Amino acid sequence: MEGLTVRNRRQRLLDLLAADRVVKPGSVVGLVCERCVRELSVSGAGATVLSHLPGPDGQNEEYPTRGLVHATDTVSAGLEDLQLTVGEGPCLDAFASGGPVLIADLAAERTRWPAFTPAACELGAAAVFSFPLQIGVVRLGSLDLYRDAPGPLTRTELTDALILSDLATQGVVADLDGHSTQDVSWLANSHVQVHQAAGMVQVQLEVSTEMALLRMRGYAFTHEVTLAEVARQVVARSLRFTHDMDGR
Repeated sequence: MEGLTVRNRRQRLLDLLAADRVVKPGSVVGLVCERCVRELSVSGAGATVLSHLPGPDGQNEEYPTRGLVHATDTVSAGLEDLQLTVGEGPCLDAFASGGPVLIADLAAERTRWPAFTPAACELGAAAVFSFPLQIGVVRLGSLDLYRDAPGPLTRTELTDALILSDLATQGVVADLDGHSTQDVSWLANSHVQVHQAAGMVQVQLEVSTEMALLRMRGYAFTHEVTLAEVARQVVARSLRFTHDMDGR
């Protein structure tokens, strides 16, 4: 396998995915994530779409929203949600930079991601690898992998990961059928409430949309709940933010 050219490796992975679809019809993105676990010696994989939505006040402020497309296990799903909650992590960095983020020893990255790293390690991640899903300059999201023990991807595994991220991108585009690639919020229904809640908190505190979202993230992190749950409570009016406390 080591001697295969990139073209041959791509064809091999395409053939494997085609066989996977015969056994388990469904989203190509999900099958790519499952194939990552088989091919790359990783413990789990997740794929998300990301979009920058304008602030509810109609101004130019924007913040990222995420929709989980697929996760192979609960740790992968938890890592994706954690990054949205704390606003940092390899997925967001890969999306922002347009290049892979390869962390062979996550415990050593506490300075880079002070909120994400300890919580991710507690979830069970010891190494993380994120690859942007993009077409040209248009970025759609990321393919995120983790290992439960430290260690880098081999050169062959990295090559296959790049190929699989490209195949995942094609899968996302297929799922986008009829939708603009600049608007992937329809894939993020579970996080649409975050947008609405941020607008409500903005009014409650008379602050910017960005600051409202930061307060929501802070509350979520402090109370060990997801940002989506905080948004649900805000929209349901069971949680209200004030200046002298995070919420009541």
